Amino acid sequence: MINIEEFISSVVARTTEELYGTSENIQIQKTRKEFEGDYTVVVFPLLRASKKSPEATATELGEKIVATTPEIKSFNVIKGFLNLVVDASFWASRFQEIAEAEDYGMAAPSGRTIMIEYSSPNTNKPLHLGHIRNNLLGYSVATILKANGHNVIKVNLVNDRGIHICKSMLAWQLYGGGETPETSGMKGDHLVGKYYVEFDKHYKQEVKELVAGGMSEDEAKKKAPIMLAAQEMLRKWEAKDPEVYSLWETMNGWVYEGFDVTYKAMGVDFDKVYYESQTYLLGKSLVEDGLKKGVFFRKEDNSVWIDLEADGLDQKLLLRGDGTSVYMTQDLGTALSRFEENKLDDMIYVVGNEQNYHFQVLKLVLKKLGYEWSDNIFHLSYGMVELPEGKMKSREGTVVDADDLIADMIGTAREMSTELGKLDGATEEEAAAICEMVGLGALKYFILKVDPKKTMLFDPRESIDFNGNTGPFIQYTHARIRSILRKAEETGISTEGYANAELLPEEIELIKSLSEFPAVVRSAGEQFAPSVIAAYAYDLAKQFNGYYHDHSILKEENATTRALRLMLAATVASVIRRAMSLLGISVPERM
Repeated sequence: MINIEEFISSVVARTTEELYGTSENIQIQKTRKEFEGDYTVVVFPLLRASKKSPEATATELGEKIVATTPEIKSFNVIKGFLNLVVDASFWASRFQEIAEAEDYGMAAPSGRTIMIEYSSPNTNKPLHLGHIRNNLLGYSVATILKANGHNVIKVNLVNDRGIHICKSMLAWQLYGGGETPETSGMKGDHLVGKYYVEFDKHYKQEVKELVAGGMSEDEAKKKAPIMLAAQEMLRKWEAKDPEVYSLWETMNGWVYEGFDVTYKAMGVDFDKVYYESQTYLLGKSLVEDGLKKGVFFRKEDNSVWIDLEADGLDQKLLLRGDGTSVYMTQDLGTALSRFEENKLDDMIYVVGNEQNYHFQVLKLVLKKLGYEWSDNIFHLSYGMVELPEGKMKSREGTVVDADDLIADMIGTAREMSTELGKLDGATEEEAAAICEMVGLGALKYFILKVDPKKTMLFDPRESIDFNGNTGPFIQYTHARIRSILRKAEETGISTEGYANAELLPEEIELIKSLSEFPAVVRSAGEQFAPSVIAAYAYDLAKQFNGYYHDHSILKEENATTRALRLMLAATVASVIRRAMSLLGISVPERM
């Protein structure tokens, strides 16, 4: 299928070569809306070769292109900018290609293998709003990269070990009374999270009592009995104490069952799950290797470090004095094993921006160890999600729980859809499916339309508005078009002969937008940015609604024109569906 941007570039390059003996430094961009034209050639870089004024150069180039290229209808010159007008017949031919393409917008296989890690939860609490942004972002980027022809491996690294896990375990031992998900009626991850909050409550009370007894706050935090007990439990876990290890397996099992329910509700999945308890020792041999090469150094307490001060960073701990691993040790080993086992071309980590420094160090250490593929590690950093009420804190139990948020979104979708009559005539089963689709679509779109790097404020009710830049607006546009197509089928109206219709300027504009979809998918893949897809889907839906407001489809009397408009509507719906699927969002057939 012809790419319009590449076609225009090749035409201009060929013509400048013929006229001026050069095709270097050619700049082409879409013509600004206030001027007539489709694509604009910036002629200033050609002036040295043409030896003419900008206007004369642009005019000469435009005349030659129009004379030799049937697809270019006309041109105009504005202060050294050459605006080219593409002929309507070209857009008609282009539309036919788009309308009849099976995998429109999807690229051919690239041969590249890319691993993307997202989610990375701790097993001491349920998933929350921050995790939702992480999961939706990771899953969408993975889907977009697949659309760009790459072989994508989606992975999750579960943080299932450490002091924070022991805090939940100890609190359950002390205050749980044998409570289980079955006896409590709670999801397993919620139950374990309850005891993480319980630990913090008792810990704070103990610290308060010790301070009242004359101890400094810093010392009290270290010597609080419940904290000392949690640290002892961690030592027992690392020593594989049977009782502690068994409790750890049981409570983690509860959490995994809970996570699976949430992941399914969010519509995300993984090709492989890694567990920190199985990977945290992987990097030790790399550290030994680095010591032999002189990349690392050992301090008097036997700990191992790397000095990155010459690189503008600081000294970084890689192995504690007692030989135990730190996060960096684990990530070094995991990165090496992943690249070697899967023959990766790229590795993407979807992790919040508080870890920017960590990944900067990870890449640099791997580079100093001689691994050139470290240049192909990318940290997809994202900002935090805040609510109108402020920030969230897990320890204090003020986090917005993912399950509760999803349920609230679906409930709000039902409330607003009912008010607006969107569910009229739907069975209860259909209504439930639509509300789930709209509620989740609103949540996903509201989060993914924001540039990942930005901290965002999430307002649930604003996200479900059926007007404006929202998921429900785009979903409703798709449902509206599907309703038109059903009515056409019921009344025997077909798209036969649509290719013979003459195009109105508004129809050419719609076809132009449709033709940009492959480039949008490519751009979103290059930038790891679902927001690029979201902006495109919204603009296309808005543009179609404006067109439909001004031009009747089913009531149009001319059969050829009606066929074209029907095919145009069907193609817009198809591209909206493809675009939204790249965001992990489903679109309803009726609403």
